[in-house]
Amino acid sequence: MDSEAAGQSRSEQRIGLLNGFAAYGMWGLVPLFWPLLKPAGAVEILAHRMAWSLVAVGIALLFVRRWAWAGELIRQPRRLGLVAIAAAVITVNWGLYIWSVNTGHVVEASLGYFINPLVTIAMGVLLLGERLRPVQWAAVGVGLAAVLVLAFGYGRPPWISLVLAFSFATYGLVKKKVNLSGLESLTAETAVQFLPAVGYLVWLGAQGDATFTSEGPGHAALLAATGVVTAIPLVCFGAAAIRVPLSTLGLLQYLAPVFQFLLGILYFHEAMPPERWAGFALVWLALSLLTWDALRTARRAAAAREAVALAGASVPAGPKGREARETVV
Repeated sequence: MDSEAAGQSRSEQRIGLLNGFAAYGMWGLVPLFWPLLKPAGAVEILAHRMAWSLVAVGIALLFVRRWAWAGELIRQPRRLGLVAIAAAVITVNWGLYIWSVNTGHVVEASLGYFINPLVTIAMGVLLLGERLRPVQWAAVGVGLAAVLVLAFGYGRPPWISLVLAFSFATYGLVKKKVNLSGLESLTAETAVQFLPAVGYLVWLGAQGDATFTSEGPGHAALLAATGVVTAIPLVCFGAAAIRVPLSTLGLLQYLAPVFQFLLGILYFHEAMPPERWAGFALVWLALSLLTWDALRTARRAAAAREAVALAGASVPAGPKGREARETVV
């Protein structure tokens, strides 16, 4: 039975890893999709993404039959308010990302997701009063130096990267407080976005500027596919999150900006002068420090748990055994 359980566990982990690679791979390759939607502008694409995403996740929920959470959420105004904030923040993130890709700023957009872990840590210190380990402080310091170098290289602060990083970090912080799983959370957020998105699209059509009906059925199908492009990676991520350790997911998250960065240079042929290479090198150094520190801390925690478990198993039952276990802890 133990070997059978171990085999099932390994199989589950393989499925989780495949879903993780699929999720972050799709997020990394999504810059190839947004230019296909031209001549639609970034705001029109964003509105279609918000509207069709609700349709996509609604269909997914019909299959899994998970609706109980909606009634609970409606009865909790504070959580509803947090969902509205999350919807507003991710709207800014999505809109800026689409605009940056379609205007030739793929590399700068990828930087936003590279520095997102550093921004998340900084927000934890500033907003939640978290205490950092020395290596984490060093990583944040190197990240700040990278932003300064890149500001010099671009001749301006890398505002696209900073807005993307801060908006996504804020989104993550709010989602933690809402405490909904990925599919349910996206459903709630896109429900908030749906009416403004549809209202904008109706207004755009009344002005004669909508491309949904004027550019042929292929273009309309691509705009409708924005919902699927949003939902499928999230479903894969959810399947990965319940099967693989968080430390593994933390490493996989770098796949998306790596793919975006490579696409920006090799496919979109964006310029990378020496100052930008220097800035990115500093960002990668900061992320390497963070990753090393996280893995070291996880190993130490696992070793400590194992030592406590072994010590607890080796002492006798009863009052004396309890005293021994408390001494070990």
